[in-house]
Amino acid sequence: MSEHEPPPSTNPSEIEALIARLKQSNLSSSDAQLAERLFRLLLTLIHLVERKNTSISRLKRLLFGPSSDSRSPRPAAEKQAADASSPREQANESTTENNDVAQASTPPQRRGHGRLSSALYTGAEVMACQDPHLMAGSSCPDTLCTGHLYDTRSPSILLRLEGQPLVGATRFEQEVLRCSTCQQRYTAPLPEAVPPQKYAASCDVAITVAKYSAGLPFHRLAKMQRAFGVPVPESVQWERCEAVADRVLPVFLHLRSLAAQGQVLYGDDTRVRILSCLKENKQLSDKERRGLQTSGIVSDLGDYRIVLYTSGRRHAGENLDELLKLRSRELAAPLQMGDALAVNWSREFETVVCKCLAHARRQFIDIESAFPAQCRRVLDALGAVYKFDAQTRGMSDEERLVFHQQQSAPVFKSLREWIDQQTEERSVEPNSSLGKAFAYLTKHWDGLTRVLTVAGAPIDNNVVERALKLAILNRKNALFYRTTHGAAVGDILTSLIGTCRLNNISEWSYLLALMENSREVRREPSHWLPWNYQPHEMTRQAA
Repeated sequence: MSEHEPPPSTNPSEIEALIARLKQSNLSSSDAQLAERLFRLLLTLIHLVERKNTSISRLKRLLFGPSSDSRSPRPAAEKQAADASSPREQANESTTENNDVAQASTPPQRRGHGRLSSALYTGAEVMACQDPHLMAGSSCPDTLCTGHLYDTRSPSILLRLEGQPLVGATRFEQEVLRCSTCQQRYTAPLPEAVPPQKYAASCDVAITVAKYSAGLPFHRLAKMQRAFGVPVPESVQWERCEAVADRVLPVFLHLRSLAAQGQVLYGDDTRVRILSCLKENKQLSDKERRGLQTSGIVSDLGDYRIVLYTSGRRHAGENLDELLKLRSRELAAPLQMGDALAVNWSREFETVVCKCLAHARRQFIDIESAFPAQCRRVLDALGAVYKFDAQTRGMSDEERLVFHQQQSAPVFKSLREWIDQQTEERSVEPNSSLGKAFAYLTKHWDGLTRVLTVAGAPIDNNVVERALKLAILNRKNALFYRTTHGAAVGDILTSLIGTCRLNNISEWSYLLALMENSREVRREPSHWLPWNYQPHEMTRQAA
């Protein structure tokens, strides 16, 4: 076929007719089923392409399945060669094999099919049930027994789950009396514990958590509420979330100032859609910036972590510069972790650059099928470093540095010598995918091996990448923000929710406490940080 000759085309009806003929042919049933599946796949591809809204990545996932960072199993020949490497490695692997045999003797439990403990239902209402006829100290009801009953202090527990709308409602009908002479109206008061506001703090927090924590769009929640007979329109939901953001703003600003003092700062971007900015893009020149992204910055404060989200035209590095303007000048330069993209790095402030080892590893995962031997050499070395890093949990930063210098440094040194040898001997084409992966490692070697030279240096950027999943969830479900103000409200609320998650704190209980004590929060936001949150203490302060 010549370059300008149009490719051959077909009609879906012709393919359906061919499938029908295959079923009536003399082919075996297995061959006929295989041919039918192939033709069905072709019809699906034709349909997706005709819709003109399918990305190349989606077609790749359809044809080859989802990508993964997991490695393919090692061939038997390579495993035998690795077994003969050294007596020390043989001893370690024999111990691992013995553990595997011991684990294989017990059948594995399927994930997601275990019974949840009743202690996990912390939000359940507790109702104590007592026998109407028996009590501690009374005689045993068995006529043949002469004993007495005592309290075991171990009640039998029944968990009863009931359905209800996310936002419930109570209709108070207050009796109204009017004087026949002066026409004065007298309205019966509300119950003592019921304030006269329409929206309770729990209502506002429930909508906020559903939208920005669970990723439930406003229109879906509105449909569900109408089905339960308690309508909450989309505009009302937005107003309630905006009210929550206004109440918690003092805590968010205080968290920003604290995050600027962190010892380690992680940063990365993910894309976002803001309709008002997309409309402005039509008026911008070709040289002006048009991209939109949500930056995630995680600050490590020792025992606590803070995550901050910022949506707009600025990249993670620029948002980091804005954050570092709040940093005390008496502090040393912070450690900054990120991938190799230039937009992720600070340009105005001095930082200790640490590059993400997981990004380097992922490049070899992607090409392992094309270069199995070379990629396994690199991946085994990086896997050993990760195993060493897992053993440093509980160590101080100085102890961890010494441990990596003793254990990981020889692994890195051997890997670098092998890569240099491959390059000098021209065993790898520089423009190939393997050559580019090698070049990435050598170019960013100092940042990738910062764990060997600086105490407290992280090994990868996975902390912020996991934190960005919250922003990605909202993007996938709600698709866009309408205005930059809406994006700012979302950033405030997701920052508090994400910070609660990083510190294993219930975002529902925390936001509810902030809403119910908004005056104290505005007066002393430092006393209402997530890790200072204690329900009984906050209740006492509010009283």
